[in-house]
Amino acid sequence: MGYKEVYESWLTDPYFDEETRTELRSIADDEKEIKERFYMDLEFGTAGLRGIIGAGTNRMNIYVVRKTTQGLANYILKQNGQEKGVAIAHDSRHMSPEFAKEAALTMAANGIRAYVFDSLRPTPELSYAVRHLGCIAGINITASHNPAEYNGYKVYWEDGAQITPPHDTGIMDEVKAVTEWANVKTMDEAAAKEAGLFKVIGEDEVDKDYIEEIKKYMIHPEAIAAEGKNIKIVYTPLHGTGLVPSTRVLKEIGFENVFVVPEQEAPDGAFPSVPYPNPETDEAFALGLKYAEEQGADLVLATDPDADRLGCRVRDKEGKYHTLTGNMSGSLLADYEIGQRKATVGIPEDGALVETIVTTDFAKAIAKSYDVDVIETLTGFKWIGLEILKMEHTGKGHYLFGFEESYGCLPGTYARDKDAIVAVMALCEAAAYYKTQGKTLWDVMIDLYEKLGYYQDSVKSIEMKGIEGLAMIQKVMDNFRASAPAEIGGEKVLRVRDYKKDEIVDLATGEKTPTGLPNSNVLYYEMTNGAWLCVRPSGTEPKIKFYFGVRGTSLEDADNRAKVMDTALEELVKANS
Repeated sequence: MGYKEVYESWLTDPYFDEETRTELRSIADDEKEIKERFYMDLEFGTAGLRGIIGAGTNRMNIYVVRKTTQGLANYILKQNGQEKGVAIAHDSRHMSPEFAKEAALTMAANGIRAYVFDSLRPTPELSYAVRHLGCIAGINITASHNPAEYNGYKVYWEDGAQITPPHDTGIMDEVKAVTEWANVKTMDEAAAKEAGLFKVIGEDEVDKDYIEEIKKYMIHPEAIAAEGKNIKIVYTPLHGTGLVPSTRVLKEIGFENVFVVPEQEAPDGAFPSVPYPNPETDEAFALGLKYAEEQGADLVLATDPDADRLGCRVRDKEGKYHTLTGNMSGSLLADYEIGQRKATVGIPEDGALVETIVTTDFAKAIAKSYDVDVIETLTGFKWIGLEILKMEHTGKGHYLFGFEESYGCLPGTYARDKDAIVAVMALCEAAAYYKTQGKTLWDVMIDLYEKLGYYQDSVKSIEMKGIEGLAMIQKVMDNFRASAPAEIGGEKVLRVRDYKKDEIVDLATGEKTPTGLPNSNVLYYEMTNGAWLCVRPSGTEPKIKFYFGVRGTSLEDADNRAKVMDTALEELVKANS
């Protein structure tokens, strides 16, 4: 059927409730909106579902959630995993509780027990809960840092990480195979609970153990004992899930001056105080910085709505606040976690730092300084989780720390997704430790630059919405793939990695070697003087992303090199659009 026929079927089929049909009748005269909602099914990809909330096959609604869950349930049944059950969590977004309940009831109707959190929880706690409860899978209803009109559906497998091969393609195939709404199962909540297939979980089952697990990764509790009462911390959960676990862990380990931004404290899916609930943006810190100035805070911390990303601002000795990008905070924490563990308890000879291909090369310099291995993965923390699983299965390698440029890190293996709650604890602990040495975190950042080189990294995202946007993103990728630039921003391109073709081409010799990573629609350009550029479509938003990095001899030099690269990139994008 064409999109208009599908639209008409939703208007007349009694399977869809009256509220849904009323919403669809309201767009009867808007042909473009009808097409946007029905020209395709909202795609279940390797990152799960993510889309605008509303009625239609290309929107997030209870029917799409049920249909997706039916596909996941079918896959679990084929894997004989139904006895293990599925953990289900949700964030503060509009419709998140409703979507979580619908997913649980579809699982229950298929004879699979659903462990449902009693209220909103962070993504990393869901990752932890999957393994803690011995589940076959996990579902988290969240759209992470997307705007308020979005929601999403992330799927985790029994290792606690988001799905990777072969389970990702297996689940995608099962979801696509569910073509008839009548084949989607659900059941009454009371009946599901009576049958023992809908179990509500919370503090006793998961929360307490999750917090205790995080606290095991403290390295210098004596530093917190000495300075925890002196350091002032301003924190904002950006109306999301981070408030309770972040403030709880800081209080329990000894930080006495934690000030929550009052306007952003309460969970609210409308995110009324911020246009875009993303700790990568300056807007997310506007209220926090104002509050920090009033309190004289040493740190300003912000977690995104599902609390897997942490953004921060740190104050220097002159009282000025500096932004730590995800690459900067990740590098600072990598150095602290690896360096201090080496100094206190030692690290294994086969210890490894794990990063993604779009993460700063600063990570490699830090790893080299401690003589530990570096493992590169595709973009997305699930690939870091997969490396942890490989280490466990093979007995080769010891995970020390992992991070990605998008403000996510993990110092341990209790979870398999990035965790902003443990990052809050680790960063505050590092601030206390360095304060005992008379240093601020900004002092430490500058010390690292002086020691290892001035690395600067950035990302430029270009939004391309709707049907036309998808076509434009593909066009840009095709054009870049068809013709590699000889130089970018004055830096000569030495090698081109094409992860879709699984090849690295040396432009001087023409020699081709495999990338060694799974197939992905990603291009990477290695250049002179340590510069690099990576191009890829976003897996969660209608955007194409351009990541780049440079290395300079000073902050000013690195900044100038980055500006040149940024300008050159704008010209390159125009030429390929």
